Amino acid sequence: MENNTLALASLAMDLKRVALGLHSGSTTTAKRFAVEARKRTQEINREALVPYMQTIISQLDNVLVDSPAGRTAEDALMYSQIIQNYVVKEQVQR
Repeated sequence: MENNTLALASLAMDLKRVALGLHSGSTTTAKRFAVEARKRTQEINREALVPYMQTIISQLDNVLVDSPAGRTAEDALMYSQIIQNYVVKEQVQR
């Protein structure tokens, strides 16, 4: 598995954990995985991504920091699914 693909898959899981943590009321867990997700975005080679994925990755900091908790949970779950679908599609095409 390519480094970018691995980082994206890990990012998707971190975002899913943020959403689940916020949904269950565990803000401590959600904050921890939000920090991990923000670190993962730094590991990704954005130039190798398609434009819509570059936009999503660049918007994640705003989503994880500036949004209210309910909105963050929804956005984190949505972006998690989009990134996961992208990773699966990339793996199938190889």
